[in-house]
Amino acid sequence: MNFSRRNFLKNSIAGSLAVPVLPHFSEPLNSPAFSRIKLSISSYSYWHFKSEKFPIKKVIDEAAKLGVEGIDILHRQMEGEDNKYIQDLKRHAFQSGITFTCLSIHQSFVSPDKEFLQKEIAHTKKCIELAAKMGIPCLRLNSGRWNTIKSFDDLMKNRGVEPVLPGYTEDDGFKWCIDSIQQCLPAAEEFGVLLALENHWGLCSTPEGQLRIKKAIDSPWLGIMMDTGNFLENPYSKLEMLAPYTNFVQAKTYYGGGEWYSLDLDYKRIFNILKKVNYQGYLSLEFEGKEDPFSAVPKSIEMLRKAMA
Repeated sequence: MNFSRRNFLKNSIAGSLAVPVLPHFSEPLNSPAFSRIKLSISSYSYWHFKSEKFPIKKVIDEAAKLGVEGIDILHRQMEGEDNKYIQDLKRHAFQSGITFTCLSIHQSFVSPDKEFLQKEIAHTKKCIELAAKMGIPCLRLNSGRWNTIKSFDDLMKNRGVEPVLPGYTEDDGFKWCIDSIQQCLPAAEEFGVLLALENHWGLCSTPEGQLRIKKAIDSPWLGIMMDTGNFLENPYSKLEMLAPYTNFVQAKTYYGGGEWYSLDLDYKRIFNILKKVNYQGYLSLEFEGKEDPFSAVPKSIEMLRKAMA
């Protein structure tokens, strides 16, 4: 075999073993054009603090039927915290192809009462450990509120606005909240649970207040939860302010009229806000209307899927 023939065969074999040419994508896979937003359902969608609790196991079943990726668990809706109950939920979720995306707790860090704050900090730390035990990587935090309007129904009638506690200032409230969250961060880091601060009335009723807390705490273990339904006026500009810092989204719908109020939210616009900042996480439905959830939740998921597309 002469040299030119050997060289030709060598090059031919090398060519046949080469990696095939892949199709060219004009955008990288982590760009806004390739959004990986995943849908979840909040257990709250089936229970609005009224009548008998809707079991978390049934929420898992409904989520599996609808083909979403996960559920966001409302802590107060759980039937207990004993190990048998928790492990049974985990097994059932795994076998149903459902991920636990977030544990939504209630606590408040706005009070001049140091003993009260220590109880709330201890409760939060306990819930961080509970989330880790359940395999949940995210915990919903509230800032807390002044409680100068005692009834939540009355607070909603007042559009979520309440006066500052007499003798104190908003700066006092922010200091209590920031100090309390900082005391919870070592537990969050130890157990690998991200604390997601929600725009949920009180100090976080405005994006400025929410981001003031976030920016005062230099930790990757404090993030932002965006609730699409908790800004009652000019929601889109406020959601845009939160979007670059957002780690988890709760998406409200109000079929049948809201329990406290209704918003006509444009979810195509909201998804565009999220895509502009390349949000790649979960969006969890929080149905808060009066319609039967067995019709309203599927309707909501279908609407969200169309808006995503």
